[in-house]
Amino acid sequence: MVQVTDTHLYADPDGRLLGLNTRYSLEQVIDLVRSERPPDLVVASGDLTHDGSAQAYHHVQEAFRRIAAPVYCLPGNHDETTTLHSCMNRAPFYSERQAQLGNWRMIFLDSTQAGSEGGHLAGSELDALDALLAANPEQYTLVWLHHQPVPAGSRWLDSMAVDNPGDLFAVTDRYSGVRAIVWGHIHQHFAQQRKGVRLLATPSTCIQFLPGSERFALDPVPPGYRWFDLHADGTFTTGVQRLQEIPGEIDPDARGY
Repeated sequence: MVQVTDTHLYADPDGRLLGLNTRYSLEQVIDLVRSERPPDLVVASGDLTHDGSAQAYHHVQEAFRRIAAPVYCLPGNHDETTTLHSCMNRAPFYSERQAQLGNWRMIFLDSTQAGSEGGHLAGSELDALDALLAANPEQYTLVWLHHQPVPAGSRWLDSMAVDNPGDLFAVTDRYSGVRAIVWGHIHQHFAQQRKGVRLLATPSTCIQFLPGSERFALDPVPPGYRWFDLHADGTFTTGVQRLQEIPGEIDPDARGY
């Protein structure tokens, strides 16, 4: 299984984010996935598009069809949620609450808020999570969302985190089957543990944010993806793979986007 996140595609196939052609960059990452770890499932964890247009989602589909695996799609703050659900919910693309992979379960949460770049988990999302976990509390589970539920260590990014993480952890802490909580949004590698549950984030397929930066800053490292090997005993291994170089030019003086 792999996580591919924050692809930021545009209706214009030559659309560029801070100088980088995001479609071309995504295609290079997908080529890397195909050559290294052809997956049995892909999670695309938000900000699939930058402009929320149906045409941009069409480009997302074209890129991901090169991977012969189902693709489960979450909305991010740059997505248009209704359009995403409409465009990305026909096989092999799914915009659903959960997925099964062997004896593992994926539960997908929507952390977006209309008109806001920050995250929030509505009561309906938390109730759905609680009900699914309660139905099989010991099943090995990965919980997915777009926004970070813990500080990433960058003040500007953490102003756009989930604003009610305690409500999330109040649910997940009750169930022994939860093995990890995984997200995108922060355009960088992140790994911690909390009460035995791994907390993970993944580089974007386009531009990267500088870890530990008080203000907006880019990190001049290549894009990548995260892989997971899920084991039958409830353990898993994971890591991040990157391209050898940035597939294009980025604006080193950018102060936001």
